Amino acid sequence: MKHNQGTFQGFGGLNLYYQSWHPVELTQAVVVVVHGLGGHSGLFDHVVQYLVPQGYEVYAFDLRGHGRSPGQRGHINTWTEFRGDLRAFLQWIREQRSRCPCFLWGHSLGGTIVLDYALRFPDDLQGLIVTAPALGRVCISPCKLLLGRLLSRVFPRFSLRLGLKNDVCSRDPSVCEAFLLDPLRHEYGSARLATEFFATVSWIQTHTSDLKVPLLTLHGGADQVTLPEASRAFFQQVTFPDKEYYEYPEHYHDLYVDLNYQTVFSDFGNWLERHLEGSATCHPLSLCELWVGE
Repeated sequence: MKHNQGTFQGFGGLNLYYQSWHPVELTQAVVVVVHGLGGHSGLFDHVVQYLVPQGYEVYAFDLRGHGRSPGQRGHINTWTEFRGDLRAFLQWIREQRSRCPCFLWGHSLGGTIVLDYALRFPDDLQGLIVTAPALGRVCISPCKLLLGRLLSRVFPRFSLRLGLKNDVCSRDPSVCEAFLLDPLRHEYGSARLATEFFATVSWIQTHTSDLKVPLLTLHGGADQVTLPEASRAFFQQVTFPDKEYYEYPEHYHDLYVDLNYQTVFSDFGNWLERHLEGSATCHPLSLCELWVGE
């Protein structure tokens, strides 16, 4: 396995941190991962260890205000920044891997980001995966959400801790402890992020029937962060016939690091294989090409 890291130019010229992992042999497809609020690109080791040996290249970047990327923690001025950053990242990847099928995967807030993107720019996407997407009521104090709405116009950078419990990400205590000690994670959200998020969710719900990309939705039935009811409601409104929904009754929010995550990966992997039938195999990136990407 080859690992690459560096920066790319996002919306407005902001340099954002990214990582990528590559098979040594032939590549089947590219999987682009968008993390959730407070997360970063380094949280998907289980995903990388599962996908890369099967011939998938995995790309992930740190959202602005997250991880190793610059910006106030948990703040955006407008949702266009998230959308523009993702579009720039995908364009940068396509410059190198133009002949590779591309799947876009978003987790939690990342699920909201990729759905908004796919509704606006569906071309060149082989499929869309959302895990525990934030599409409705989230388990953040209503008082904090109300405060964010009130301050968005006059003090958009006002920021508060989200106040999520430390044990809601996974049923594995070691995972929760590692998340708690991770210096790259944060628990903040700004007033403007709150209003931009809810406006985007509203827009997505209004345009759900316009989705024209194969969709896989995965959610934990015991998720206390982004409730599965919203995923079910969204999925039912999708009219595009190529769609699948899996709910895991006992799983928590971060499915990819929860107990029995192998079951989730099996469903995920089988779906990818079905959507690659008849696709050409990509050539692996050369060491020279990997160096240029840094």
